[in-house]
Amino acid sequence: MVFKKMMGALGVGGPKVDTVLAVPSCRPGESLSGEVRITAADYDVDIQRVTLSLVTNVEVEHEGGESSGAIEFHRVDVSGPFQLGAKADRLIPFRLPVPWETPITEVYGQPLHGMVLGVRTELAVAKAVDKGDLDPVSIAPLPSQERVLRAFEQVGFVFKGADVEYGHIHGVAQQLPFYQEIEFYPPSAYAGRINEVELTFVADPGALTVVLEADKRSGLFGSTDQIFRVQVPHGEAMAVNWEADLTAWLDALAAGRLGGHGGHGGYGHHGGHHHGPGWGGVAAGAAAGVAVGMAGEMIAEEVVEEVAESIFGDEED
Repeated sequence: MVFKKMMGALGVGGPKVDTVLAVPSCRPGESLSGEVRITAADYDVDIQRVTLSLVTNVEVEHEGGESSGAIEFHRVDVSGPFQLGAKADRLIPFRLPVPWETPITEVYGQPLHGMVLGVRTELAVAKAVDKGDLDPVSIAPLPSQERVLRAFEQVGFVFKGADVEYGHIHGVAQQLPFYQEIEFYPPSAYAGRINEVELTFVADPGALTVVLEADKRSGLFGSTDQIFRVQVPHGEAMAVNWEADLTAWLDALAAGRLGGHGGHGGYGHHGGHHHGPGWGGVAAGAAAGVAVGMAGEMIAEEVVEEVAESIFGDEED
């Protein structure tokens, strides 16, 4: 889909910008390629820059509650200054690297409910910036991520939804200011003891960090969170028996053998080599809780200036 918008700052007869993606999908760590097509104005125009950015929707928790809005998390100038002559169109080819921590938006070709992500094009002319082109993009999981997701399916988890939360996960090195939560209902055997499990991936070129947060029913009227994390090289993640480890972790969690408010284990946290994450045998230890931090006041106003529907629903085809 290509979106078009007239440069309002220049009035009638100004340049138009379209971005056309060669393939509107990729995996984290790969690149999107295509070209920016600028249709000339009726007069000479000095273009200051052409910028592409990745945009997604985030949930922000603050003292007043929760807000939802768009956040730009990666941007690249694909052109510096040039003069666009009257009626002289311009094509600008590009390759846009996609960060390793980019949220996934589809699994097995099916969209994840709740996820939106796109490439936005900005054309800067005479100190005015037109955010005039926005194209939706699909992000498929890495093979290591897909292996974990397949294990969730095999064990009997049922997909509930997905979103992106502003903040950082304690003890996990993040480059982006947010993390994705993929929410599942537990297998039917654990119904009544575990409410839901949230899965988070934090990837880098060498390894995949997997974070699980289980909302476990505690007594008649309450619940407690159990949070665990494990890091594994991408290649080794393909050989781990995630199904067995997930089942062992669920059994231990449901039986109350995992005390406290979380723990961590596996790959890379204590310097030893492990044959599996061993979630089922992890002892209660240091909490791996989510640190949202100073969310509300620290976020720029533009984080919540656009909701997801306005991102993809208001542009002209």
